[in-house]
Amino acid sequence: MDGNMTTSNLWLGIGLLGQMLFSARFMIQWIASERQGRSVVPLAFWWLSLAGGVTLLCYALARRDPVFVIGQASGLVVYLRNLRLIRAETVAKAAA
Repeated sequence: MDGNMTTSNLWLGIGLLGQMLFSARFMIQWIASERQGRSVVPLAFWWLSLAGGVTLLCYALARRDPVFVIGQASGLVVYLRNLRLIRAETVAKAAA
């Protein structure tokens, strides 16, 4: 098999994995909201956002797509910030 084809297929698989992780966050959010009978954003939403975002950023870098890179990189800042805020709140509640 051609080396370029193997590399191309690998990156396609990575891109699809990233998209599946990123899309799964909406299912998690929907299920959590239905269970609670109100709109909620569970912690798993942010972890899936981060995992999907990192994977898609790697894919975008491999494709050398600056629009895709900027979009994914800026999203990572938001996901990390939300996880940090959640952690700070959890620590504060534990200390109280």
